[in-house]
Amino acid sequence: MSDRWLIVGLGNPGSKYERTRHNAGFWFLDALDRKQSLGLKPNRKLHGEAAKTPFADADCVFLRPDTFMNESGQSVRAAADYFDVVPERIVIAYDDLDLPPGAVKLKQGGGHGGHNGLRSTFSHLGSQNFWRLRIGIGHPGFKDAVTPWVLGRAPADDEKAILAAVERAVDALPDLLGGNPGEAMKRLHTKA
Repeated sequence: MSDRWLIVGLGNPGSKYERTRHNAGFWFLDALDRKQSLGLKPNRKLHGEAAKTPFADADCVFLRPDTFMNESGQSVRAAADYFDVVPERIVIAYDDLDLPPGAVKLKQGGGHGGHNGLRSTFSHLGSQNFWRLRIGIGHPGFKDAVTPWVLGRAPADDEKAILAAVERAVDALPDLLGGNPGEAMKRLHTKA
């Protein structure tokens, strides 16, 4: 077993979805890429774009699935198998309806909360024990509005708050990768 990490951002491929709330996980990868060029390249075997590159002194693989959200587990499993990464060393960044825009939480394990990307990852990975970076996008208020909400673009203030949360997640990632999840959580969960 290697001590390599797999860092995944979930979203939907294509320019049509680029600025939608559901792509907050992709925004996280974009922000990491701005901090340090990741060199993501298309990889058909992994059903997405991937790069193996050190980040914050950790051996990392970065993955942006090009499957649609509901099938992202296929890509996560392929990368975990190929790079020999155990679930406990996988970090998945995704949009979370249960957190307000601007909030970001880190946790390990738990349920899928109705998120199809996580549901797919559970079934393909056979484990729930990976790390989650939950990026808040807010909730439309009632269940029937969820699909257009996640597939819609956030108003400017919300988008700004989400992007600020993504930047905080990028800044906290080295603590997690360095074996100090408590510090990463404190950084993310403490109100500024």
